[in-house]
Amino acid sequence: MTRQVITGARLFDGTRFRTGSALVIEDGRIVSIQPEATVAGGERLRLRGTIAPGFLDLQINGGGGRMVDAVTDLATLRHICAAHLALGAVGTLPTLITDRPEATAQVIAAGIAAAQAQVPGFLGLHLEGPHLDPRRKGAHDPALIRRMEAEDLARLCDAARALPALMVTLAPESATPDQIAALAAAGAVVSLGHSDCGVDTARRAMAAGARCATHLFNAMSQIGNREPGLAGAVLASDCAAGLIADGIHVHTDTMKLALAARQAGIFLVSDCMGFAGTDLTEMTLGGRRMLRHDGRLTLEDGTLAGADLTLPQAVRLLVQQVGIAEERALAMASAVPATVIGMADRFGALAVGRPAHLVHLQDDWALAGVCYAGEWL
Repeated sequence: MTRQVITGARLFDGTRFRTGSALVIEDGRIVSIQPEATVAGGERLRLRGTIAPGFLDLQINGGGGRMVDAVTDLATLRHICAAHLALGAVGTLPTLITDRPEATAQVIAAGIAAAQAQVPGFLGLHLEGPHLDPRRKGAHDPALIRRMEAEDLARLCDAARALPALMVTLAPESATPDQIAALAAAGAVVSLGHSDCGVDTARRAMAAGARCATHLFNAMSQIGNREPGLAGAVLASDCAAGLIADGIHVHTDTMKLALAARQAGIFLVSDCMGFAGTDLTEMTLGGRRMLRHDGRLTLEDGTLAGADLTLPQAVRLLVQQVGIAEERALAMASAVPATVIGMADRFGALAVGRPAHLVHLQDDWALAGVCYAGEWL
């Protein structure tokens, strides 16, 4: 039996900070959190900064130089998940953006294989499209956007039953309330996004079973004085929402307003591309050039194409520029997304009996280390 005792750093247990406490790990699991002076035996690891639950990223389009696309297989998902483990995300939902039906089927098959192989860091899939509104296409190929048909619904419901977690981003203009209800009943997290819908349409989708929104404020109808749009519908409800906190996709003042309006349910996503974890400056997205420059990822016409962001960087921005409490920022990268995908019993907290999935952050919020099941990467 291996016994590891982490001391020195303050511990964020998922709710609050603990100082002067030791985190004791045996055989990859947390066995106690207790005053440092009371711990005997074990390999001592004295750290500075903060130890927090490992982060979860529910929207990653790629990593380590590879994208989630029509040729994605088990090896690709293993590579992408490993790249994000090194960036602080101990659990991810690899994300396929709008593509052809055969690409969706290919990625679902790869995801099922990854779940069966228990690939470290793989929690399921996020299928962002193709059932979107072309008026809010963002970087998605408008030629591939289409309404949901019976065959699509059957494929998605089967995937939701077979995968640990499945998030499906759709526009309520491209799916019926009955289809949304069927997806929710099958276990999918239905997330509203890439939509130009009004508040009434958004509310009908939520009533049918949609309980999340994709990249709040981006590629969605905005808040107006007489028409709240999808953004307003989300903030006036208990619908969860991902947020790209890079200061580019959403202004920091807008983040302040959103986080003041909603005290719970908003979580961080990177919406990263295959650039993550590399020094690449150019890649392709569906045959189109993506460029990396000045902290942005864009198509050649300047359209934002995902974000050049990691979750530790997003936490730092929330604390240093938006000014929210450190505890809330950390929870937005861990406990909140764990709850959204129904895995709060495994992730998002430092608690006895749980796997020791941790991040070590320096005082300036830079990532200093990642521990997965008790092993430091």
